[in-house]
Amino acid sequence: MERGTFQFMKSVNRSLILNKIRINSPISRADIAKETQLTPPTVSSIVKELIEQDLVYESELGTSKGGRKPTMLLINREASYVIGIDVGPNSIKCVLADFLGEIKEYVTIRLTPPISGNEFIALLKETIGNVLSSFALPDKIIGIGVAMHGVVNVATGTSLIAPNLGLKNIPIKEELEKEFNILVKVENDARVMALGESWFGKHGQPLSMLAVNLGSGVGAGFVLEGKLFHGAKDIAGEIGHMTIDINGEVCECGNKGCLQAFVSGPSIAKRAMKTVGIGASTAKEISSMEIYQMAKNGDTHMQRVLEETGEILGIGLTNLIHVINPQLIVLGGGVSNAKEYLLPKINETITERGLTPQAKQTKVVISDLGANATALGAVALILVEIFNPM
Repeated sequence: MERGTFQFMKSVNRSLILNKIRINSPISRADIAKETQLTPPTVSSIVKELIEQDLVYESELGTSKGGRKPTMLLINREASYVIGIDVGPNSIKCVLADFLGEIKEYVTIRLTPPISGNEFIALLKETIGNVLSSFALPDKIIGIGVAMHGVVNVATGTSLIAPNLGLKNIPIKEELEKEFNILVKVENDARVMALGESWFGKHGQPLSMLAVNLGSGVGAGFVLEGKLFHGAKDIAGEIGHMTIDINGEVCECGNKGCLQAFVSGPSIAKRAMKTVGIGASTAKEISSMEIYQMAKNGDTHMQRVLEETGEILGIGLTNLIHVINPQLIVLGGGVSNAKEYLLPKINETITERGLTPQAKQTKVVISDLGANATALGAVALILVEIFNPM
């Protein structure tokens, strides 16, 4: 899509109206004016332009409220498309989704560390190229969102540190924009997962939401009124390095007793093997998913380990409830598959430790987007620029 069209979609009133139609469709012009406090002539004028741009279309007549039946408006989901990329420690997942987040194309390429920066960029380009080669309408693609593990400079789109891949200072945005000549946005993967849950998870419209990614590491993203919170220096959400026990196990970061040293997949496996008297070297070969399967098969030792994990996670989440007070907490990542062992202990711990009755009742749910949450969040990185640029 031409950059001028992208800028057209980003103007504040147009974005306000587009977002209102996205969230509340089908919706009439009169209801848009009422809910956005824009004048009816302004709404009519902008809607006319949106229809001419093929971003919005009219549907059958709505219910009359005393006068003529209103014409209802909906987003044209096929107006534009976005590429979303989820870079994990072992693979690059690339999806192409429509304006409302429905995945149309899906490609995965395996990563085998160690890998150089040039090799990594080449693989990114190859993955995107594979998606583009199978899509008949490349001119309708308006941007590429990239979810990158580790520390990211959001302003420049640079991966500063990607520890699992052994990479530093990779100019992802610069390289991809030069190659494909469209907007590229790069963000930390845990925060991107939070954005994906906010946009595409079936959670209603919470004003504040914390999404926690429980996998080989532990990260989180905080969404406030539809926007990601980054903190002063782009490290907001590194909850895996919240201290839970000052005398606990040494974390990968070098500190003792971090939350990640208790509830990440490898840490759960390590604790599980200690419980049954098997050495740590063997534990590295056992995944948290295998621990979960053993628990499901009736292994009481493994059930206890997962319940203990839920209690520890509950302590960490209670700390966060007291600091940022989210309306909703969403758990995702591979570890969250063990929800029947984790959630009861998480909720029990929050109920016991929450400071106020409202804090004790903070809602905690498991992601319904599953393995696609982060890739769809990468899609939302671009859509948020159009629907909510303020």
